[in-house]
Amino acid sequence: MGRGILEVHLVDAKGLGGTDFLGKIDPYVIVQYRSQERKTSTARDAGRNPSWNEVLKFQISSTAANVQHKLLLRIMDHDNFSSDDFLGQATINVTDVISIGMEKGNSEMSPAKYSVVTADNSYRGAIKVGITFTAATKVEEDGVQVGGWMHSYRD
Repeated sequence: MGRGILEVHLVDAKGLGGTDFLGKIDPYVIVQYRSQERKTSTARDAGRNPSWNEVLKFQISSTAANVQHKLLLRIMDHDNFSSDDFLGQATINVTDVISIGMEKGNSEMSPAKYSVVTADNSYRGAIKVGITFTAATKVEEDGVQVGGWMHSYRD
């Protein structure tokens, strides 16, 4: 497939389930791509309709063809005095955006709503996510910092 940077723009969520003891939830999202995991900030007292507007970046390095590339988004409720509660999850197939990005240099999926599936396999709410993939050759040309090291032009 190739190498590059996958940017996941977590916009917001609507209609999430679950409540805390006092009735408010403090949601955050854990996004997983293969062995890489990133976490948003906690939307304090945001309730069932939180807004994050955060971008999480993942390094993509895959030489295998015909591999499914998926993001797993787990929505959690932050609790101070007990373990965090699972509110639901969404899975996004990003194989096409990576393939097109490898071919054209970059590719983008405009923010769209994805259904949130709860622990009992019912649907409760939606999360809005946008995705951008930039191929490594494009990243190197633009001199963008990736994972703590800098790609730059050669004279």
